[in-house]
Amino acid sequence: MEKWNGKVAVVTGASSGIGEETCRQLVDKGMIVVGFARREHKLQELEKDLKGKLGKFYYVKVDLCSEENILEAFKWVKKTLKSVDVLVNNAGVMKQSDLLGNTSDWKKMFDTNVIGLNICTREAVKLMEELKIKEGHIININSIIGHYQIPFVKDISVYGATKHSITSITESLRELMGMKDLPIRVTSISPGAVETEMAVGFGLEKFKGINVLKSSDIAEAIIYVLSAPQRVNVVEIIIRPTSENTIGFIKNIL
Repeated sequence: MEKWNGKVAVVTGASSGIGEETCRQLVDKGMIVVGFARREHKLQELEKDLKGKLGKFYYVKVDLCSEENILEAFKWVKKTLKSVDVLVNNAGVMKQSDLLGNTSDWKKMFDTNVIGLNICTREAVKLMEELKIKEGHIININSIIGHYQIPFVKDISVYGATKHSITSITESLRELMGMKDLPIRVTSISPGAVETEMAVGFGLEKFKGINVLKSSDIAEAIIYVLSAPQRVNVVEIIIRPTSENTIGFIKNIL
């Protein structure tokens, strides 16, 4: 991670869970980190916690459903920090809404998980290209649901569709960076069940006896892919809890 010392990382969904832990670990490694999230009081608490660390933490209040918010945030990053070297697209929304469900829930998930991610990526790549950075990295926090359907699970079909979109977008972006001959690596990290606020909102308490991952497990995977030499692009990491099995998972949610 020494090569990233003093470099700038933008992390979305920074106010809790994987995003918060990623900010902590990147600042500990000496990076300048900008957290994007809606809950400013949480970002302020994180800023206070990270004072005096090797790196530096800043934040911008951002609603990823607002393109105007995102554009203003990246404008602030460019003006204040003069660079973006790493983007971690972590922010996500999971509504319990199936294919016969609520339109507003569908829009919220696609606007945050897909469109917001795409806008952040576009603006980060624009800056990386304009500033002629020597190494860049886009990391998308995906899900195992982005690779295959989990049978008999109610209310996550549309959420799953947003994650399948991320799988496709990530690979297309990696190809595009190669076609444009840009030194920007692209990675998808796909966790199984992680103990986060979003998972609790979904009903994590149902998963009695089922192992779950910690946010730190995913943040450590981010450190791993960033640490690889520039010639190595770790394209996909799937992380599942030890002893996880689909039958046990289904029994606990039906």
